[in-house]
Amino acid sequence: MNTKRQKSGRFLRTLGSMTKTEAWFRAFRLRTLPLSFSSVILGSLMALYKNSFDGSILAGALLTTLFLQILSNLANDYGDFVNGVDNDGRTGPERSVQSGVISAKEMKVAIIFFSILSFASGIWLLLNAVDNIEFGAITAFFIVGLLAIGAAIKYTIGKNPYGYKGFGDVAVFLFFGITGVAGTFYLHTAELSWIDLLPAVSIGALSTGVLNLNNMRDVENDKASGKKSLVVKMGFESARIYHFILLLVAVLSALAYTLINFHSGYQFVFLVTLPLIFQNARIVLTTDRSSELDQELKKLAFTTLLFALTFGIGLVY
Repeated sequence: MNTKRQKSGRFLRTLGSMTKTEAWFRAFRLRTLPLSFSSVILGSLMALYKNSFDGSILAGALLTTLFLQILSNLANDYGDFVNGVDNDGRTGPERSVQSGVISAKEMKVAIIFFSILSFASGIWLLLNAVDNIEFGAITAFFIVGLLAIGAAIKYTIGKNPYGYKGFGDVAVFLFFGITGVAGTFYLHTAELSWIDLLPAVSIGALSTGVLNLNNMRDVENDKASGKKSLVVKMGFESARIYHFILLLVAVLSALAYTLINFHSGYQFVFLVTLPLIFQNARIVLTTDRSSELDQELKKLAFTTLLFALTFGIGLVY
C-alpha cells in the first residue's frame, strides 16, 4: 500500500510539470536521431562518391531509421519500467512510463504502431531499390529489416531481453554500423567490398561508445536491478579502457579507408573531430561523476554525426 501511495504521489507531481504530449516527445527521445542518421548519411555520401546516389533511397533509409529509432526508444522506455530498471535510483532523465503520465498499455500500443510504420517504410525503401539490386539481395534486406524490428523490441522487452545479458553492444555495432552504413551504400550502388566496411566499422564503434557511456552512467542502478549490461559484466574500470579502444578503432578504420582510397587532401577533413574524440576519451578515462558521463554521451552522439558528415563530404570533394 505504501508503494502505491508513493507511485501515486510521483504521478501527481509529474502531471503538474509535464503534459502527455511532452511525455510522448520525451519517450521518442529525438535527441538520439542524429546518431542513428549518421550511418545513413555516411552510406549515402559514399554512394555519391561512387556516382550512384539515389535520393529516393536516402529518403527511404532516413524514414525507416527514424521509425526504428523511435520504436527502439519506446520499447526501451516500456521494457526498463516493466523490469524495474527505471526507478528512483536511475541517474538519467525520468522516462515517460516511469513518470506515470503515459500508461504501460498506451506505450504497448505505440510500440505496435511504430513497428508497423517501420515495416511499411522498410518495404517502401526496398521497392525503391528493386531496380538496382537482385532479388536475392532484396530478400536478404527484408530479413535484416525484420531482425532490426525484433532487435529494437527485444533489447529490453520479453523474458530474456538481450540488453540485460550484455549483448546490446553487438546489436548497436551491427545495426548502427555495418548494416546502417554498408547496407545503405549497397542499396545505392549494388556493390560492396571489404574496404567499404571500414567506414561502417568507424560509425559502429562510435555508436557503441555512446551505448557504453549510457551503461557506465547507469552501472550502479543496472547492477542493483539485475540488468547485466556489458559494463556491469566487465566492471567500470575495464569499461573505461573498452571505451578508449572503441574510439581508437573508429579513428584508425577511417584513416585506413582514407589512405587506401586517397585522391584528395579534403578526405582528411574528418580529422577536425579528433579534438572532440580525444576530449571524450580523456573525460571517460578520468571522471567518476555520472553527470559528466551523461554530458559526454550527448557530445559523442553529436561528434558521430559530425564525423559522418565530414568524412563523407571530404570523400566526395
